[in-house]
Amino acid sequence: MKGTERLHGLGQSLWLDYISRDLLNSGKLKRYIDEFSVTGLTSNPTIFDQAINNSTAYDAAIQHHSHESSSPEELFFAVALEDISRAAELFGSVHGRTSRVDGWVSLELSPLLAHDTARSVSEAQELFRRAGLPNLFIKIPGTKEGLGAIEESIFSGVPVNVTLLFSREQYLAAADAYLRGIERRIEAGLNPEVASVASVFISRWDVAVAKRVSPQLRNRLGIAMGKRIYAAFNSLMSSDRSRRLYNFGARPQRLLWGSTGTKDPEASKTLYATALAAPFTVNTMPEDTLNAVAVNTDPIDLLQAHGGDGEEVLAEFTKEGIDVAALAEQLQDEGAKSFIKSWNDLMQVIQKKL
Repeated sequence: MKGTERLHGLGQSLWLDYISRDLLNSGKLKRYIDEFSVTGLTSNPTIFDQAINNSTAYDAAIQHHSHESSSPEELFFAVALEDISRAAELFGSVHGRTSRVDGWVSLELSPLLAHDTARSVSEAQELFRRAGLPNLFIKIPGTKEGLGAIEESIFSGVPVNVTLLFSREQYLAAADAYLRGIERRIEAGLNPEVASVASVFISRWDVAVAKRVSPQLRNRLGIAMGKRIYAAFNSLMSSDRSRRLYNFGARPQRLLWGSTGTKDPEASKTLYATALAAPFTVNTMPEDTLNAVAVNTDPIDLLQAHGGDGEEVLAEFTKEGIDVAALAEQLQDEGAKSFIKSWNDLMQVIQKKL
């Protein structure tokens, strides 16, 4: 049995953290679905920047849509929605079979809107309407300004993938925004079943402290932070507030592990994928990680609901001078700036191809 099949059998959804027209045209995504238990897909500006810049597969579509798009941004979304729509169709049967729990694809708003609440809300609504896909998540960063956009988007019925979360506090703030949106829908007499996932980035923690901690703590911070957040997730799901909403027909916002590709060349490619196995969560993986997990034969242990040794490990980092609260804010800010850079590069690539 493939490692991917074992992970899926434990109750975790495996999503691919990648999309390209070549992936779709070659049939590789369909093979991942059929053979590697992949049940969803995520994208971001960096992924599309690499896909469009490194392939000629988009050239005809860019020329075609150039006649109806007034800016590189509009042109990008026209082209990206073609890929996203094809992927959404491939996951349609999963979406139906799981009663809309799984089978989702994600498309991110322009990262230039990360600190603009009002425009983020309007753009999320317009992009979701324009796509016309029942299994599309609109990605909105969990920045302080993004929290209002998350709440308003959920209230308006737009499924949201909250991205750029690093700490327990950031996760809980995003979860609270989601719950407020659902509570407002209930108060307004609307259907409270609006899906959402909260995407927690893992590997960037270890990259940030690699040269600042003892060798025995190497590649352990991301997993420890994941365990802390998983404990908070379980506590929130079983809270009176959440259970009240379930009784009105709402569903839990699932926890998603993002950035699970191993950055340290000396570490196992399956380091984060196997360490964060947990039911009713999602692990979105880059291609090389997915392929490594597929052939992995090592035993896979589930995360403990209370977080296991997560707090003990985090205490060791504190002793070595790592302020995880400050680092979480830094990582979120750097992540937002990184996506802005990729977005600007992407706009230049499209203009160049034109």
